[in-house]
Amino acid sequence: MRFKLIIALVEDDKSDKALKAARDAGATGATIITNARGEGVEHRKTFFGLGLESQRDVLFFLVEEQSSRHILEKISEVGNFDTSPGTGIAFQIDVEDALGVKHQVQTILEAKKDQPV
Repeated sequence: MRFKLIIALVEDDKSDKALKAARDAGATGATIITNARGEGVEHRKTFFGLGLESQRDVLFFLVEEQSSRHILEKISEVGNFDTSPGTGIAFQIDVEDALGVKHQVQTILEAKKDQPV
């Protein structure tokens, strides 16, 4: 089975929505790193020298290759990535090899048996 790694940088108040959307779209788990910061094309406004940007969470999803694009699009949709500049980004990269995912593979295979062909 081939995997992709989806990495999503989302505003911290949208992390739960992104996690739910990814699970509903077929992701079987995630790793979350909280309190990241980022900067886009334009610098954020400041108030007395303090940045006003919101905190971000970094979400990692190891997903089956065939469902990766669908999951990526759902994360982007709930995060408003394409409709609101500066709200976050998500991208996917190929995974050459993975260990410790035996239980995840079994869950994916069982879910595929239940899907119509």
